[in-house]
Amino acid sequence: MSLALVQSRALLGLQAPAVTVEVHLANGLPSFVLVGLADVEVKEARERVRSALQNAGLEFPANKKITVNLAPADLPKDSGRFDLPIALGILAASGQIDAARLAGWEFAGELSLSGQLRPVRGALATSLALRALDQPVRMVLPPGSAEEAALVPDTEIYRARHLLDVVRQFLPATAAGPEAEPDDDGGWQRLQPTPPQPATGGPDLADVKGQAAAKRALEIAAAGGHGLLLVGPPGSGKSMLAQRFAGLLPPMQVEQALESAAIASLAGRFSPAQWMQRTTASPHHSCSAVALVGGGSPPRPGEISLAHEGVLFLDEFPEFARSALEALREPLESGRITIARAAQRAEFPARFQLVAAMNPCPCGFAGSSQRACRCTPDQVARYQGKLSGPLLDRIDLHVEVPALPADQLLGAPPGETSSAVRERVAAAHQRAMQRQGTPNQALHGRELDRLAALDDAAARFLQAAAARLAWSARSTHRALKVARTIADLAGSETVAVAHVAEAVQYRRVLRAAGA
Repeated sequence: MSLALVQSRALLGLQAPAVTVEVHLANGLPSFVLVGLADVEVKEARERVRSALQNAGLEFPANKKITVNLAPADLPKDSGRFDLPIALGILAASGQIDAARLAGWEFAGELSLSGQLRPVRGALATSLALRALDQPVRMVLPPGSAEEAALVPDTEIYRARHLLDVVRQFLPATAAGPEAEPDDDGGWQRLQPTPPQPATGGPDLADVKGQAAAKRALEIAAAGGHGLLLVGPPGSGKSMLAQRFAGLLPPMQVEQALESAAIASLAGRFSPAQWMQRTTASPHHSCSAVALVGGGSPPRPGEISLAHEGVLFLDEFPEFARSALEALREPLESGRITIARAAQRAEFPARFQLVAAMNPCPCGFAGSSQRACRCTPDQVARYQGKLSGPLLDRIDLHVEVPALPADQLLGAPPGETSSAVRERVAAAHQRAMQRQGTPNQALHGRELDRLAALDDAAARFLQAAAARLAWSARSTHRALKVARTIADLAGSETVAVAHVAEAVQYRRVLRAAGA
């Protein structure tokens, strides 16, 4: 048979659309043509496939006109993931393997010149796409990628180390052994979904001396999914607090872990040690808007998507480019980012918790009791003015982190451990999930009015605070969400005046520092 079809998948955002690799061998001037909107690295597969087949002792039909079509033709294809299906298509079209036995299988993998299979990015996204199919499909992947894909339940993933490991399974019936027979050397093996054990350890909150108010704010933010802005002089412990925030968050669910790991796999950053762990992404303040929110052609996830279900820590917050900071506004509200280009459009999840840290002024010591600030009021206002009102409106908790005197720093006993705080956070988070099915930060509209209902005294207090501080409607609602979280931490079904009063104080730090 001179025509063979092999199934594979492309990557488009977190989606993995099906791709049919069509290989046709014909008489004529010897050539190897690859069509179907293939990127440069895909077109280079011609040389890799040719060398891999020859070095593996297989026949390459050099005297034929070889045409490879990657269908659909209008879907962009990139990376070396199509090397293996192209090689199998050539072997099937030339009769070296049984083309009929390829039905019900999908393949992805980059070939070395010796025929060894190399891992490809996006294996988890591909496996998630397979799980969504109505009928089961078996997938063959290289080492490294197969282990990632096998994390997805209800999928059938096979690992192959060499091109010959795959070829042995699809020889014509007269030469083949039992279907999908494992090799003695482990070159061909079906992988069972055995997730790695979650890593333990990490920075502990007990390392931070003092800062009781900031630690309390971290606990509230972790329990309700709220964003957090830490303001204080240099060396006051803002970065230490932020680096320990992920250790306070409630445990991840399996579906959350799969989605987070799929994004990391898409960017080529997945590691088994990250499984079921909430990551902290901390880009440098010189990063561009595209690096922060995603972009490129084809679109790739940015730092906000890599921090999905985790923490995005932005140190030196006002030093980021204004365009990068303003690009955070929509994802902070929606939990998703849509990257639109002329040729294609991709959507990535971006449900992260923002933790930002900044100095109150250019010299860093405005409001400090230990050193005098040398900035003029105009310089302080200009520095804080780098952060727009709409962006600050979307950050629920604004917390001052003052510098500790030396005697308090050296003489303070160890603080509360992360595990103790995490237990309270998990209990409050569970109350919210049982009540409304989402964290308090995600409450909106009538649902917020119903589930965070205030008694008369608390309502009057919040109205007075909103009027006096000239809050927007968004600021008022966000203070109400924080009050709901504080009530959950206290084990209270209703939101009382004390809960509202504590929530109100978390929205005045920058205003006070600039005064």
